Amino acid sequence: MNWKLFFALIAPFAFISAGTCQPTPAPEQTESVLLLGGTAHLGTGDALENAAIGFRDGKIDYVGFARSVDRARYDEIIEVKGQHIYPGFIAPNSTLGLQEIGAVRATRDDAEVGTFKPHVRSVIAFNTDSEVTPTVRTNGVLMGQITPRGGTISGTSCIVHFDGWNWEDAALKTVDGIHLNWPSTHHRHRQDGTIDIRKRKTYDQQYQEILHFFEEAKAYQAYERAPATSPRDLRMDAMRGIFDGSLRLFVHAQDVRQITEAVHFKRQMGIEHLVIVGGYDAPLVADLLRDNEVPVMLKRLHTLPRFAEDDVDMPYRLPKLLEDEGVLYCLQNAGDMEHMGTRNLPFYAGTAHAYGLTYEQAVQSVTLSAARILGVDSFCGSLETGKDATLFISEGDALDMRTNYLTEAFIQGRSIDLDNRQRQLYRKYQTKYGAPILD
Repeated sequence: MNWKLFFALIAPFAFISAGTCQPTPAPEQTESVLLLGGTAHLGTGDALENAAIGFRDGKIDYVGFARSVDRARYDEIIEVKGQHIYPGFIAPNSTLGLQEIGAVRATRDDAEVGTFKPHVRSVIAFNTDSEVTPTVRTNGVLMGQITPRGGTISGTSCIVHFDGWNWEDAALKTVDGIHLNWPSTHHRHRQDGTIDIRKRKTYDQQYQEILHFFEEAKAYQAYERAPATSPRDLRMDAMRGIFDGSLRLFVHAQDVRQITEAVHFKRQMGIEHLVIVGGYDAPLVADLLRDNEVPVMLKRLHTLPRFAEDDVDMPYRLPKLLEDEGVLYCLQNAGDMEHMGTRNLPFYAGTAHAYGLTYEQAVQSVTLSAARILGVDSFCGSLETGKDATLFISEGDALDMRTNYLTEAFIQGRSIDLDNRQRQLYRKYQTKYGAPILD
């Protein structure tokens, strides 16, 4: 081996690693904490002025008004008068922790080779040492659904909090659902300067492949009580939860035809929990979604309309349209550069507020609604007694990029470090250029 060449190649990466200081995961909560004063946005659609939020052993044990709480019950009291308290924001359908630098193939672990891969688990690839994650926590995003990409069935997602030594520490649910990319039914055909919509020639074949795979998986359930010596199929084993209701089927679909066929597929296959991911045209089939209890993870709001004839602000108005129709929805950030863009999730909610949602509805779209869709609302997603003390304090409005500034954040009661690589660089160059000091 040419050792000189080897060390020359790894030297830049060693330098980068040496110059990076990752926040250390927080120790377990040992003293009870009371947040006193301020405005508590509960995530349920309600808010409390001059609130008190108490927690011990990682669980919330008091939610109420500051004037009513027994302060003597708590070891530490944090005065937050004039500030805001929120549940930790939740980032669904994210590749955070599965890729680091998009241009470097060795740092991308969000997709496996193959077409039908329900047995591929994202949780074991989740990197708790990502430099991107601390920049996301700084904006209040404390939990996420880590989701694989690629193929017809991408694999299984997991739900994690963003503070842990490894994926075992971070995992709240190692497997929460399977992700199916519904094939596009139609495409735009351009000829002689005109554009018309035509059905894709390959759609029927792709649909039949999906149908055959699910029928085979359903039939495989008959082997549940087969002898241990019987041959096992990892792909079919991974599909069991879809049919017994323990897992959700997340169908990535945008247009009316895709969404409609996915809902019909749910009924045909007897699937209990179906979630539409993307759902740009969801308001057009709101009755179908509501009647079949199918929620929607809306596509990134900060994007252009899908069609030239759409209103330019159509993506911003989608949450309000679904709210008015009574369809359960939440916000997500899939798209270009999505893992680092996860930090913008609160500001999507702020945009939804500016385009029709009430403020508390906007908060709910990235907290309790997301938890309900993911099936974890029994222990997170809102400031309610008995739930995990995963929450943060912001000096100002956390949905506004100008005032979102966290002073404290807790994950399961643990006080986490809000420092990150970007803040380290700010402090470094502040001394050179004399910029204002950022605490």
